Amino acid sequence: MNPPEPRLAIRDLVKTYGTIRAVDCVSLQVAPGEIFGLLGPNGAGKTSLIECALGLRQPDSGTILVEGLDAHTNSTAVKRRIGAVLQSTYLQDAITPREALNFFASFYPKPIPSKQLLNRFGLVDKAGARFETLSGGQRQRLALALAFVNDPAVLFLDEPTSGLDPQIRRELHQAVRQFRAEGRSVLLSTHYIEEAHALCDRIAILHRGRIAATGTPEELIALSAVLTRIVVRTGRQPDRTALEALPGIISATAADGAFTLQTLDSGSVIIELVNHLAATNNELVDLQVKKPSIEDVFIELTGEPASLP
Repeated sequence: MNPPEPRLAIRDLVKTYGTIRAVDCVSLQVAPGEIFGLLGPNGAGKTSLIECALGLRQPDSGTILVEGLDAHTNSTAVKRRIGAVLQSTYLQDAITPREALNFFASFYPKPIPSKQLLNRFGLVDKAGARFETLSGGQRQRLALALAFVNDPAVLFLDEPTSGLDPQIRRELHQAVRQFRAEGRSVLLSTHYIEEAHALCDRIAILHRGRIAATGTPEELIALSAVLTRIVVRTGRQPDRTALEALPGIISATAADGAFTLQTLDSGSVIIELVNHLAATNNELVDLQVKKPSIEDVFIELTGEPASLP
């Protein structure tokens, strides 16, 4: 069986600002029912790429196809198939969620009724509230509802959870997963490692406008040169030379009262370590296994620290 045609296909996209190539020959595809993540530090080109895909900025070159339609030559038809939540949503202070949804619905031939969207995104109690009185989380839920007015096939989310508290972030994550369950395609921009790993089926790591690596979270982790680390604390300080002599241990370093053991086979090393401690009458106080992560790959490819929500 042939794979389904991509809902979104970006090919050789270039966007420059003067001498800066914000997006540098980027190509990617998003399948139906897939959440595709753009992961990168601030300034990596994530927002510029999404703005070009939405028609908010004109790319210098490249093509953007939504359900096979060229976003440049068929912009009206494409805009009826997409929805977007940008980093910030601003509406008139006095407008209410119900009024905003009805206003946005007037732009489309077959919109989803505002009552249905208010219920879906938990805004029924705030349907008549002025926008200026809404909390940050309520504004983001309204932004998602507005992006959903035209029942889009492809959703663009640009840093949708930046600055939100953990509870609201979890609610938005659940909404994004529901989009995927409905067969919609999502292009998600984020600089949060944990968010990308938790939500995305595939991830592209952007660095200075280019894709440094792409794949599933597991495929990206496999690219890391970082070894599995076993951090162990014992009743008394073990002999470093004896630890390094154990089968499977590549190196042993001491810091802050603990030893960090590097290995390619954590399972067998733990068995050897426990046997060694028992033979030397030493107590195992604590043991943690730290496997390579997307954060390790991110740092290796970009040279920048990862962000936490």
